[in-house]
Amino acid sequence: MPIQAQYLGMPLSLDDLEVENLTYFKHCAAHDFHLQACANCSLLRYPPTTACPWCTSREANWVPVEGQGTVHSYTEVHHPIQPAFKGHTPYLVLLVDLDRQLGKPTEHEALRVVGNLTTPDGKLAPPEMVKRVGIGTRVRMVFTDVAPGLALPQWIIDETAKQPENPWRYPQE
Repeated sequence: MPIQAQYLGMPLSLDDLEVENLTYFKHCAAHDFHLQACANCSLLRYPPTTACPWCTSREANWVPVEGQGTVHSYTEVHHPIQPAFKGHTPYLVLLVDLDRQLGKPTEHEALRVVGNLTTPDGKLAPPEMVKRVGIGTRVRMVFTDVAPGLALPQWIIDETAKQPENPWRYPQE
C-alpha cells in the first residue's frame, strides 16, 4: 500500500513498486532499524536495493541493526533548496559509519547511513547543537514519526559515548 505524507510541509511519497523502501520504512515506523543482509555474502547494505552491490545476489534477509556510529562526513546547510527547511537553518545532514560492519568489504569501507542531526524528540537540531558536531562525533539513531507507517531515521549526539575533544569541522566564517 503506498504511503503519502508531509514532512516540514514537504510532500513524501512511497509507491507500491518501492518494495525494499516500503519494508525499510515499515521497520523504521516501528522504531526498529533493520537493513538487508545478503543471503550469499552476508554483507549488510544501505540504502535498500534489489541486489547486493558486492556479489549481485538478489536474495536478502532483513536483520536488526543497532543504530550507533561515528560521523564520517557531514554537510551544514545554510541556504536550503526546499522552502520547508528555510526556518530550520543551519541544519546538518550526517553520513554515519555504523559500528557494525566497519572495515568491510575492504579496510576503507563501512556501512554508512544518512540522516539529519536532531534533538532526542526528532526535531531538527538547533544551532548550538549543530556547532558541537563534526567528523568523529559519536551519534545514535532516533526516529521522527511522519505518518502511519512512516518514520525517518535521524541522528542525535550520543551523550553516553566518549566524544572527541575537538571533532573536525569545516572552517566557519
